[in-house]
Amino acid sequence: QVQLVESGGSLVQPGGSLTLTCAGSGFNFRFYTMSWYRRGPRQDPEKPRELLAFIGGVTGDIEYADSVKGRFTISRDNDKNEVYLQMTNLQPEDTAVYYCNNGAVWGQGTQVTVSS
Repeated sequence: QVQLVESGGSLVQPGGSLTLTCAGSGFNFRFYTMSWYRRGPRQDPEKPRELLAFIGGVTGDIEYADSVKGRFTISRDNDKNEVYLQMTNLQPEDTAVYYCNNGAVWGQGTQVTVSS
C-alpha cells in the first residue's frame, strides 16, 4: 500500500525555522518526483493546494515557488525513503497544513502555525 506520512509541524514564532519530513512506503521511492504543497486556513478548499517545491527522483532537479524561494529548501534521502522541507524565516502567512505528494498519493498533512 502506497503511503506518505508527514511529520515535523509545530507552532513556531515569526522568523523561526522548522524542518518537515515526509516518509514514503509502498513504492519505489527513489524514482519518484516528490513535492511539497500547503493549504492555508483562508484558502478555498475547492481550489488546488499551493505547490511549494519539488525534487526529481532520478535527476534530482529542484524547483521552488516564488513565495518560498530563498527561504525553503527541499531535499531527499533515497536510502531512508524520505523527503524534507527546511523552512527558514517563517512568517504568519506560512501558517498552513503542509502535504507531500508523489504524483499520485497525498499524505495526511502536518500543521505549521507561525505566531507570536
